[in-house]
Amino acid sequence: MAAVSPAALDDAIARGVAYLHQHQYPNGEFCAYCAPDAPMQAWCLPDSSIFPTALIAHCLLPLAGHPAAEETLAKAAAFLQYQENHGGLWNHFTVLHRLRYLCPLDVDDTACVSDFLRTRGFDSPYPANVPLLLANRDRRGLFYTWFVLRLRWQTNRTYWRVTLPELRRPLQSLAFWLGGEGSRGDVDGVVNANVLYYLGDIPETQPVIAWLLRIIAEQREGDCDVWYRDTHMVYYFISRNYFRGITQLAPARQPVIDRILAAAKPDGRLGETVVDTALAVCSLLNWRAAPPELGPAAEFLVRTQGAPGEWPRWLVYYGGPKRLLGWGSEEITTAFCLEALARYRASLAAPATSE
Repeated sequence: MAAVSPAALDDAIARGVAYLHQHQYPNGEFCAYCAPDAPMQAWCLPDSSIFPTALIAHCLLPLAGHPAAEETLAKAAAFLQYQENHGGLWNHFTVLHRLRYLCPLDVDDTACVSDFLRTRGFDSPYPANVPLLLANRDRRGLFYTWFVLRLRWQTNRTYWRVTLPELRRPLQSLAFWLGGEGSRGDVDGVVNANVLYYLGDIPETQPVIAWLLRIIAEQREGDCDVWYRDTHMVYYFISRNYFRGITQLAPARQPVIDRILAAAKPDGRLGETVVDTALAVCSLLNWRAAPPELGPAAEFLVRTQGAPGEWPRWLVYYGGPKRLLGWGSEEITTAFCLEALARYRASLAAPATSE
């Protein structure tokens, strides 16, 4: 299979950036749908949520400086700032969503949004929300997914302030937990990986690093998180930490690379779908690997791009292990593909070296 040319990469990236720029809502939010099937062909319902915009914004960071990408990033930052709650925390749902005041504030959205805003030079919410995150750990030192009331004494006053409102709606809160697949005590692998990405290699995150290494060593990446059920998504979020400099994750490097490459297909796919391939390319680059499969994978992504500049929608995270419902959109898939192509394009000038 012929390698994709730099000119073709540049054209695909330009069209993808233009697509996102044109499809961003005026308030900075990006469209996300919930759907019951992975290809999102049965039915799709627009769902006003915060995490998709945070994901897309992170994916566009390698393209910072591109005029359209810069404008998109600025609008996304404004949207995310507006959705901030007391203490520098975030909810999965926006202020427009009917479940906003039943769904607790969560660690995943908080960590991802906070890291994006810090990367873009905002002096809030970091470091003000760090004590709240550290107060939300179990006895192993791992981070709970939800900020909720627990049967343990809490000395952080702000923690009480953000969790006590649950008592105003006890029956609705009970119905929320009974109606979903999550639980108040959830401790999830990808969620912890994203907190690690935000907080970095500090004494308080050492249990997270050790846990992530065990997950990979024991091949539990397919069932380490309630919300992220695809292994390529798990690889992506863990590998970001290695690329950022958390080299203690090095024992996971080769096993993950081998598992990604074992899923390579003759048409260039790394996995089964466009999303899998984009995530796999990013993960390999995060692990600073440059296998020959990268070229065909990039060519596959260029080949599958739609004429308007988008890539097809696919579920990227779920409402629980049963996969009864998940979230995705053309915009989210396009963002992952743009990150993959932009970083692969950059690697052609300075190729990654195997370690």
